[in-house]
Amino acid sequence: MRTDKELKELWIKFFENHGFKRISSSSIIPENDATVLFTTAGMHPLVPYLLGEKHPSGEKIFNVQRCIRTTDIDEVGDDSHLTCFEMLGNWTLGACNKEEMIKLSYEFLTSEEYLNIPKERLAVSVFKGDDVAPRDEEAAKAWRDCGIDQVFYLSNNWWALAGGVGPCGPDSEMFYDTGKPKCCDECSPDCDCGKYLEIWNDVFMQYKVENAGEKAQKLERPNIDTGMGLERTVCVLNGEKSVYDYGVRRKIIDFIEQHAERKYLENDSTKKSYRIITDHLRSATFVIGDENGVVPSNVQQGYILRRFIRRAVNCARNIGLDTKYFLDIADMYVDEHGEDYSDIASNRQKVKDELMTEVEKFAKALEGGHKEFEKVIFGIEKHKEFAAKNGEVVENIISGKAAFRLYDTFGFPVELTIELAKEKGYEVDVKGYEQAFAEHQEKSRVASAGTFKGGLADTSNESAKLHTATHIMLAGLRKMFGTDVYQKGSNITPERLRFDFNLDHKMTPEELAELEAFVNDVISKDIEVVCQEMSIDEARNSGALGVFSSKYGENVKVYTIGDVSKEICGGPHAKRTSDLHHFKIMKEESSSSGVRRIKAILD
Repeated sequence: MRTDKELKELWIKFFENHGFKRISSSSIIPENDATVLFTTAGMHPLVPYLLGEKHPSGEKIFNVQRCIRTTDIDEVGDDSHLTCFEMLGNWTLGACNKEEMIKLSYEFLTSEEYLNIPKERLAVSVFKGDDVAPRDEEAAKAWRDCGIDQVFYLSNNWWALAGGVGPCGPDSEMFYDTGKPKCCDECSPDCDCGKYLEIWNDVFMQYKVENAGEKAQKLERPNIDTGMGLERTVCVLNGEKSVYDYGVRRKIIDFIEQHAERKYLENDSTKKSYRIITDHLRSATFVIGDENGVVPSNVQQGYILRRFIRRAVNCARNIGLDTKYFLDIADMYVDEHGEDYSDIASNRQKVKDELMTEVEKFAKALEGGHKEFEKVIFGIEKHKEFAAKNGEVVENIISGKAAFRLYDTFGFPVELTIELAKEKGYEVDVKGYEQAFAEHQEKSRVASAGTFKGGLADTSNESAKLHTATHIMLAGLRKMFGTDVYQKGSNITPERLRFDFNLDHKMTPEELAELEAFVNDVISKDIEVVCQEMSIDEARNSGALGVFSSKYGENVKVYTIGDVSKEICGGPHAKRTSDLHHFKIMKEESSSSGVRRIKAILD
């Protein structure tokens, strides 16, 4: 029986033995990126390096990355979907040797020292070819040379940014053949029959597309990006049907069953509720406990976090579980992951405090939901009175849109709406609710896809300038208010910067004017922005500021702006301060308790 920890240890051992340099997991909350809410894959924090920037740890790197992905949040509860997971990844930057990577993949999968999967149980897919790029015979040959017989040419084995413009290339997915009979003569990894289970994916970024629909051109600096989902792979290796059937997730399900009124496998509804609680409280623990952690709110990451917790509360109600046990579940996750992610361990109490604060707020929101439900009923009754005067009949039906609004605005589960409606002699238009829910879900998926596109594409000069401005601004804040002031968060688009920092008071107009003058004075001096690569210890000894230094590898980049600023940082920067032109503060406001937020632009 494999464990998550064992697979991670094998991954680390294998790539270190093959000359790859390990880098740390990045924060689950992206820094200086307004285009994505969470780190959704290991490659996401590495985009600048995939697009040409030199990585301080070299051209061959690997890691274990914590991720949050919510595009399939409504699928959580089935056998395979998780919103929080760990991704095993490795990258070859600027030296795309496809055959070498395929041989490495084969060795890790089949070697007795590592995963020891019989080659007869492996199947792979490669790019079929189309008008954009040719059939990937190179990858197919490499796999056959390794001894793999099941090689499938599929049209969807192509990776590209949303919109199809920019770096792109064929990928090769690896599958575990469960041994089930083929569902048909054309059975392949493209099927949903369950014969083939994906465990790894090698992406060969060897092309670029200048304009949508055009033929791909060879990329001057090709890369390889691979990703193996930790939990799903361990599930396959153990022969388990579900990612919830082993490890800490199974331990938590067993714990819940000890304290809930309804059993795990009583029916599909209770099974799904158990799994949603298990998954969503893990996600909440990671998001709150992260070094850039957030708290529940009505916007951005805070909104998703609130949704995680409130869905868990609704599911707890469904199975008769007291929410006080959420604290024990959070402890179990901190115990499991605290060794790998020290920020989660150090924020244990914060995680528990924020969890219960949100549970209490949700109880009050449900009270509001009850009041809103009564308003819905009252409105229908008034409509019936009016209609009766005209000889019309209004049925006792709550519309799907009204039921969905109760859910979306107040977190009121539709099951509760149906139950209360029944008590009053009403029915709920469940089909209308499902349609409204589906429309909302589709809008969320489209928004998520659009967001991810922006995150990959945005390496603009404007973002680099604004990023540099945050360094200068922090230096000014520390000069004004002392060296206890640190960055608490940053969010940058090509149009503006948003910067959070600790301060115990609202800044006065005079203080804002002083800060603005400080930044513009540095800009006017036309100081060169110098980048140096050094070890993390050398960086600390040099006096470089690095609140988020734990996410970097052994070697880091240090950006120095004269005697003004010296920070460990991995993002893009301007070449000289004069490139910033002019800095203007647009707004200063509270972000959270003891944290202020400045929004500013360059004009």
